[in-house]
Amino acid sequence: MTSKSEKYLIENVEDIEKQFAVKAVEHAQVYWKLLTRTKGSTLRLTRVDHEIYNHFIREFQEYASKESVSLIDENKIKSSENKARWRKFMMIYENKIEDYNFGTLLRIDSHGEYEEKTTIFVPRIQFYAFEIARNQHGLNDWIYETYKTK
Repeated sequence: MTSKSEKYLIENVEDIEKQFAVKAVEHAQVYWKLLTRTKGSTLRLTRVDHEIYNHFIREFQEYASKESVSLIDENKIKSSENKARWRKFMMIYENKIEDYNFGTLLRIDSHGEYEEKTTIFVPRIQFYAFEIARNQHGLNDWIYETYKTK
């Protein structure tokens, strides 16, 4: 049997998790709306996009091509080997990017919309790395082209 304080803690943790989920969904909605109004290839997501992109490609050469960032393998990026690499990458942005480690939704496939089955939860800097690369390669431009006539 749980005590009142344990029950309170459990409820608090659940509330916090819900708040994080709400923030992540709001971020995804704002980003999607932005992509429907502006070509991704012209977007600047942070004041250090160029630095993030170059660092990402240098540290994760397997993502240097357009094809490699188009479709993301969640198991690959979250493997124990890659977790250490991502942690090292992330820490560079601790004092450069606000909420660099905040949970954010990332589309697995750049050719799809945000949906439950096609979205993963990643740290914000990981979202930036992939989405900046996708924008550099023009992979998100289809969204603007699709929605500009609506």
